[in-house]
Amino acid sequence: MKKNKVVVHRPQTGSGQYNDKGAKKNKQQRTKESTKRQAMLNTHRINPFKYDMNEILETSAMDPSKASSFLASVIAKASRVSTKDAKDFVKTFLDSGDLTKDEFDRICKLLDRYSRWR
Repeated sequence: MKKNKVVVHRPQTGSGQYNDKGAKKNKQQRTKESTKRQAMLNTHRINPFKYDMNEILETSAMDPSKASSFLASVIAKASRVSTKDAKDFVKTFLDSGDLTKDEFDRICKLLDRYSRWR
């Protein structure tokens, strides 16, 4: 009984899309850029943060429909960028008159309390 051999051709090495040597070369050339650690919102404690923020926003003069989008934006900035940027965002609402100085201070304290260095 005669067996048939199946011959599989390897792709050409060089400028091919699946070239292993090129992938290794790219990985070696990349250097990890270190970024400074920043205080960000601790996502494991997001529900207590929302609860405390809602207590502040209920007593504020801000429109309730505006308050929900404001809260979502604060959470997004604080958890993805930094709490410093979130405080700057809240300050714009203080400057526009939607928040009082006391409410601004309380929100900043909350951001500090629920933040974590990452």
